Amino acid sequence: MADTSGTGVTPAYTATSITNTAANLTNYFTPNTFATITGQNLAYTTRPITTADIDGNTLPTDLIGTNLRVLINSIPADIYYVSPAQINLLIPAILTPGPATLQLVLDGLTGPAVGITLQAAAPALFLNSDGTAIAQHLDGSAITPAAPAQAGEIVVFYAAGLGSTIPAALPDQIPQAAARLADMSHFQVLFNGVPVDPGSIYYAGVTPTYAGLYQVNVRVPGGVGQNPAVQLSAGGVVSPPGPTLTAP
Repeated sequence: MADTSGTGVTPAYTATSITNTAANLTNYFTPNTFATITGQNLAYTTRPITTADIDGNTLPTDLIGTNLRVLINSIPADIYYVSPAQINLLIPAILTPGPATLQLVLDGLTGPAVGITLQAAAPALFLNSDGTAIAQHLDGSAITPAAPAQAGEIVVFYAAGLGSTIPAALPDQIPQAAARLADMSHFQVLFNGVPVDPGSIYYAGVTPTYAGLYQVNVRVPGGVGQNPAVQLSAGGVVSPPGPTLTAP
């Protein structure tokens, strides 16, 4: 049953309650990346996106029955999850770097217009609950303590905010094919702070059938030691420190 306890009450949130979903940082955003809004009276119900909300390959800007939209520079964002206290969204790919204004509209009630800044890139690795980077072997199986990555092996990392691609991401559309980063010359994968040879990066771009999700296929260099720290650098911006790769 829908929670209508907030009916008629203006949504409340601030600039500091809007974060990059993957990095959990404020004001660390780029087009075609995920953001989370926390606050009060943000929605009348709680539910995630479902297949019923997706029309073909087109993502929803208003989940069915929620009467909620998030506008960024007056362009509706794709909505992935709503609740009275939290909204998860995908920043429109059509936007360009620079100052932007975010505003939530719930059933005609408008929340505050909050200023954010969009960068050309805001790289961040997706993490497991233990803080390790989500990564896979080439066969698609997960890298875990029971099945760690090996030196010399090609592994797949999943990330957000790596920047524009060729071809470009289409607004509100789920990508159906691979698309490499447009600026590969400034993209790096770092293990323990040391960039790998560019020839060891086999792919960096969108993950087909997952809007806003990027993947990086890279060979683990020798000599990195146990559980090396992993970071990505895109457009001159280095992802937050902390993630490690599970390796013996």
